[in-house]
Amino acid sequence: MIRLFRAASVAAAAFVFVFGAPSLAWELTGTSLTSEISEPAGIGAPPPAASAPPAAIVEPEPVPAVEPEKPVRRSLAELVSEYAGTQTVDAQHECLAGAVYFEAKGEPLQGQLSVAEVILNRARSGRFPASACAVVKQRGQFSFIRGGRFPAIARGSLAWKRAVAIAHIAVQDLADGPAPKALFFHAKRVSPRWKLTRVAAVGNHIFYR
Repeated sequence: MIRLFRAASVAAAAFVFVFGAPSLAWELTGTSLTSEISEPAGIGAPPPAASAPPAAIVEPEPVPAVEPEKPVRRSLAELVSEYAGTQTVDAQHECLAGAVYFEAKGEPLQGQLSVAEVILNRARSGRFPASACAVVKQRGQFSFIRGGRFPAIARGSLAWKRAVAIAHIAVQDLADGPAPKALFFHAKRVSPRWKLTRVAAVGNHIFYR
């Protein structure tokens, strides 16, 4: 038995001498190679990160348009007080103020403004002469005109100053009269029976277009 053991030992020693002892590195290397060959590349790797969606473009909210504030129209009395110390600026302004003075100096301010607006409306209408003086001096239209001329005016009077102020206001359209687009008027004491559209009655006058 001892001899057999010794023989086996000798044979094992001879094998090791010839072939060498098995190596752990060989085993690991073999395992690594086997793993590399048997496992497909990329399997088990985390998927690539999905690209983030593009940020939404936020359109700025439109800024609401701001309407300009309309100028506040002052009362007719305030405007007359402001312009009462002024002078006429030219012949046309003088004719307009003169017509207001002779036709409506005893009327309320709205009535005086309406008379001035009739004269301006006529001058712009194309149906009458094209200037305030020509309208006022047209034959048979204004009874205070004598020979194409105005009577004397009391220029220091309050009535004249108001007439000048009314002429300024009417020319600049600073106030609205109660007889828009009127082209004719007459005193209430007369009844011409005109076939016209009645617009308003102000003070002692009735206005038509």
